[in-house]
Amino acid sequence: MTFFSAIDSSEPRHGPLYMQVERILRDGIRDGEYAGDAALPTERALAEKYGVSRLTVRKALSDLEREGLLVRRRGAGTFIASRPAAANGGFSFTENIMKNSPEARSVWLMTETGIVSADESMMLGLAPDARIHRLKRTRYASDTAVGVEATLVPHYLGKGALNVAESLEDALRACGMGPVRALQRLRAVTLQSPEADLLGVPAGVPGFLIERRSFLDDGRTAELTKAWYRGDMSDLMAEITLA
Repeated sequence: MTFFSAIDSSEPRHGPLYMQVERILRDGIRDGEYAGDAALPTERALAEKYGVSRLTVRKALSDLEREGLLVRRRGAGTFIASRPAAANGGFSFTENIMKNSPEARSVWLMTETGIVSADESMMLGLAPDARIHRLKRTRYASDTAVGVEATLVPHYLGKGALNVAESLEDALRACGMGPVRALQRLRAVTLQSPEADLLGVPAGVPGFLIERRSFLDDGRTAELTKAWYRGDMSDLMAEITLA
């Protein structure tokens, strides 16, 4: 299927209509049908082509925008996002922090499997009865706690996702479900309980909050991580390759 392929009613349908539209658009972006910064057809044109409502198209576009594949520009339309430059060779700022730390290690606080909560279901786009892996650890450089990471991994990645030594990315690839793309946001915050307590610092001291969502090749979420790091122990460096 391509951007301009209508949804074939003779084929089995998997998931809601908006997810089918997402899949068609995502495949087109991945296959390079449109270059970065190219404009998409209008919502009306897409709705007519796929035989769905404009509301369905709008929902699909909103989800793809959250994934970082599309950019909406007020008054101009919707565009394919330019590919971001790679940062320091890895998919995770948190992994890069620990790579530069002496005697990096982790102490696991939780590794469990259960049913998603309502909030987890909404965040990951999973069914209300879906199963999920929950992981939480404190990360150390030598004997100093420098970060606390809480991660959600959908159950469809397999139990191997729980076999994390240090690198979550390596564990996912060992399952044959390695992420191919990730979105990360880093914010300066003041650390509060319980993270401040786990890091051995007073509540209110400066730190970083890193939020990451990585994706499989088919667009499904591979993992969702929130990580709190001490500001006085973090040194972030990114190497950016310019085209």
